Amino acid sequence: MKSRLRIRNEKDFGAGCIYLLAGAGFSLGALGYRVGDASRMGPGWFPLCVGLLLVLIGILVVAQSVRPHAAPETVKRPDLRSLAWVLGAVVLFGLLLQPAGLVIALVVLVVVSSRASHEFTWRAALINSVLLTLFSIGVFVEGIHLSIGLWPEFLG
Repeated sequence: MKSRLRIRNEKDFGAGCIYLLAGAGFSLGALGYRVGDASRMGPGWFPLCVGLLLVLIGILVVAQSVRPHAAPETVKRPDLRSLAWVLGAVVLFGLLLQPAGLVIALVVLVVVSSRASHEFTWRAALINSVLLTLFSIGVFVEGIHLSIGLWPEFLG
């Protein structure tokens, strides 16, 4: 009796394909640089190794997805509304960072992206925005001294 390969776990199969494509892209891109060898590594050495590692992981994940005993799992249709909220929040952050400053841009980012959740509440979104803004200021402004304006220039 001839056995056919059948995708049993669509999520793993899709993830494995993404790993394969990303790994192949990294590896091919690395070949545009001098790779060198293990004793004299060139600038293409690390991206080539990472790319090959991603390809290997992709092969293993795809192989797991077609095993006869793989847990059956299907890919659900993406929630385009939630995706639009998150992408819109990132675009708004990019547009607001320079003119409005880090604090306002981060609050907008967190509140708008929070709208993607089906469990959205204003209270939770505002608490998250305050905590994440304080954390970001601590890490990026105070910690590694990035010169990002905190407030709009007209405020000083």
